[in-house]
Amino acid sequence: QVTLVDSGGDLVQPGGSLRLSCVASRSIFAAYTMAWHRQAPGKQRELVAEITTDGTTTYATSVKGRFTISRDNPENTLFLQMNSLRPEDTAVYFCNAYYPFNPRDYNFWGQGTQVTVSS
Repeated sequence: QVTLVDSGGDLVQPGGSLRLSCVASRSIFAAYTMAWHRQAPGKQRELVAEITTDGTTTYATSVKGRFTISRDNPENTLFLQMNSLRPEDTAVYFCNAYYPFNPRDYNFWGQGTQVTVSS
């Protein structure tokens, strides 16, 4: 029903930057909370950043001051600007969208994009 396509992952050096993008197949962004999650090898998936429909943002402590989440609702696009990258940021990053008033039935995920931080 709704497809999310995330992209932008790459191999970067410590201290470098990446910009991840997520595009939805339908015009849902105006009503959905959007988020980025990540999963490192052998670790649980964790919430990295979240942004509500009114622009309120939340970040994991480990990425505060380095990552910025933003959204372009008319273009149905979500972004994650990642600066000062560290090896521990290495993970598969997933775009997520959910309808806050019915998250059980309206919750969608991107396929994931690999971010590797290594020298």
